[in-house]
Amino acid sequence: MAEKTSFEDNMNKLEQIVSELEQGDIPLEKALSEFQKGIKLSGELQSTLKNAEKTLAKEMTDDDSEIAFEKESEDK
Repeated sequence: MAEKTSFEDNMNKLEQIVSELEQGDIPLEKALSEFQKGIKLSGELQSTLKNAEKTLAKEMTDDDSEIAFEKESEDK
């Protein structure tokens, strides 16, 4: 079974792909392939961030249950 790649590793891979594509000196076929990999990585990164946001938007109560943080009113 393949080990799950970390968020940071995926971010580094995406940055490498972007850098390669910005240089523009790679064959078109490879550029298209790398672009597709970049789109997939971007989606995975966004999903990871959304899950992290959901987790961080909760707080633990004294009885170890989770509840959502209450948003503060922005009408100050």
